[in-house]
Amino acid sequence: MSTIVVARKGNMACIAADTLTTFGDIRLGSGLDRNHDKLQTFGKTHMGIVGSAAHTLVAERAFNDKAVKADFSTRDSAFDTLIRLHPVLKEQFFLNSKDAEDDPYETSQMDAVFINKNGIFALYSLREVYEFNQFWAVGSGSFYALGAMHAVYNKYKSAKDIARAGVEAGAEFDTSSQLPLTMQTVKLSPSATLS
Repeated sequence: MSTIVVARKGNMACIAADTLTTFGDIRLGSGLDRNHDKLQTFGKTHMGIVGSAAHTLVAERAFNDKAVKADFSTRDSAFDTLIRLHPVLKEQFFLNSKDAEDDPYETSQMDAVFINKNGIFALYSLREVYEFNQFWAVGSGSFYALGAMHAVYNKYKSAKDIARAGVEAGAEFDTSSQLPLTMQTVKLSPSATLS
């Protein structure tokens, strides 16, 4: 899968991702993959999606669909976007929305983290949306990334350095993550800056 992280410190937010694609036991590194960057930009939001490699192309098309009216500016607007997105995923992109029999809702089959001037966020397959104060991670390397970012958060001064530590830990210990990493940063709006 991947290691994709978000971090915020002071008035800056950063998203960073490894660049390895895997197909079962086959690894496609950045040197062979012309489209190895896992970070996508939709409007003023930078997002990294984990799960199936197909999610990248689907997201590019679906989030630009006028019917979806993609807006990830806040937790509430992201949730509303996911509600509009789900039928589009099923009808236009043939999403298999069935997961476990006891799931309370149909799944959208993708997890992601994203940043914009309003903060750092994550979305999950049952359309849960979370906003974070410090950092978060998704993907198979997320456990390592969370531990690394926790260890350095109070020591490092920049969101960029914290995010780098997370992805580097994921790439070091997770077999489905690999450097180099890619990253994007945004300046947070004054209303989003934590005191």
